[in-house]
Amino acid sequence: MKARESGMPEEETWSEFFDVEKILDELEVNNEIEKLADLGSGYGTFAIPAAKRIKGKVLAFDIENEMIGKLNSKLLKENLQNVALINKDFIKDGTGLGNEEIDFVFLFNILHAEESANILKEACRILKKNGRLGVIHWNYDSSTPRGPAMEIRPKPEDLESLLINAEFSILKHNINLQPYHYGILAQK
Repeated sequence: MKARESGMPEEETWSEFFDVEKILDELEVNNEIEKLADLGSGYGTFAIPAAKRIKGKVLAFDIENEMIGKLNSKLLKENLQNVALINKDFIKDGTGLGNEEIDFVFLFNILHAEESANILKEACRILKKNGRLGVIHWNYDSSTPRGPAMEIRPKPEDLESLLINAEFSILKHNINLQPYHYGILAQK
């Protein structure tokens, strides 16, 4: 089951929308992390840089075979061996991971999905006690060059309410990730 689609541009265009290193810094992605799950990894925009920062393994989940193939090619080119690719519909079927197995989960530009509460429930289930959740989303601003339609695009306060309802504690509120995003760092 795909999330409500907002379209995926070509990778070169996509990469222009993010300051990846700033995002990872703000979300405190570091070498203390042993196991990180990127739910909806796409081109690997964040999975690859995260794999270079953490001491353990990145589990990169995506429903699209094409995205998994592109990410695999990059991993081979960069000789990165601490990323496992998982072609799975984690929204419909879950991740298949065990309870409290993961230190950090990425939910980047995905919580506009109709199933956002289920995505958060799965993230909470797989996170260890005190595990962290990094969320980024498009600013609630119709002038952004991409992103879901405004009627399904979440505002920061809406995502924070969703996170609190899913039993997360907010560590960092509405992180300014200019030019087009905001972030939230939460803890189980």
